Amino acid sequence: MLDTWKPGIFHGLRKKKDFFEGWYFKMVDRSEKNAYAIIPGVSIARDPLKSHAFVMFMDARAQRMRYFRYPLDALKASDKKFELTIGGSSFSTDGMKLNLEQNGDLITARISFKDTYPWPVKLLSPGVMGWYAFVPGMECYHGILSMDHAIEGFIEADGVKTDLTGGRGYIEKDWGVSMPSSWIWMQTNHFDREGISLSGSIAKIPWLGSYFTGYIFGFLYDKKLYKFTTYSGAKVTGLDVTDDNIRILLENKVYRLDIDADRSEGVELPAPKLGEMTAKVNESLNSSINVTLLKKNGSGTELIYSGTGRNAGLEFVGDVEELIKGLKKIRP
Repeated sequence: MLDTWKPGIFHGLRKKKDFFEGWYFKMVDRSEKNAYAIIPGVSIARDPLKSHAFVMFMDARAQRMRYFRYPLDALKASDKKFELTIGGSSFSTDGMKLNLEQNGDLITARISFKDTYPWPVKLLSPGVMGWYAFVPGMECYHGILSMDHAIEGFIEADGVKTDLTGGRGYIEKDWGVSMPSSWIWMQTNHFDREGISLSGSIAKIPWLGSYFTGYIFGFLYDKKLYKFTTYSGAKVTGLDVTDDNIRILLENKVYRLDIDADRSEGVELPAPKLGEMTAKVNESLNSSINVTLLKKNGSGTELIYSGTGRNAGLEFVGDVEELIKGLKKIRP
């Protein structure tokens, strides 16, 4: 139970089947010419022969994903804080070390993270999921370990060394049985100045034989995190998805957040279904997201911030009509 207040740590120590867990590290160099997603994780399937640990390495600019597979016992994790090793690679909120070599692919990295900004963990709201984190047996749990931070170090892939010092990073994670059948996810922390970050998702949430559409959005601006979430009473007042665009409008009692995201071509990544990495998701790290934050006062609004986030991560899977229908259902 105490693990609930530690969303970053490994939650799969006692899992025997139908379980996945993955940590997502996004990194963009200072020039913004290089962008990477590194995803260490574990897949625990019903068939023990299919269970394994892994490290995914996505080079977004080259539009290439590489999947490094390891036996389950190659994963070692602390039960006190987020410290994870898979084979010769290690990961934490302080940094990562990569030593990946399989089938002729060779990738090394030595990277440190500075001034991380995690989604706050509180007694009755242990992270980004709020009180839903206490609900047992949910299909998927989510955590945000850093909305934004500085990067120092390098990645060397196939003999080409890339300096990441001066770049920006982001860290989140998911764990559970499967990813939702329908979801939208987006993230960017490259605005007109450092310290601004958007992270958000909308997803189908199975619940007592039916479902509802849940959502978690956070906008970090001037060291304040503006939250628009299902559990806090915020509302999605607009949702539209086309081949080229995703538009989301949210509001709570005080603020309104308008999001206009341009979709771009991405890379196919494996995704979990019943613990196995058999599903697929297309992810871009080259999208742009226009964000406007407004404060409601009287009959009008006051502009707090308006700008465009670059190098945005963007995913859409499933059926937008299913998500819209789920927004109209009574949520617990």
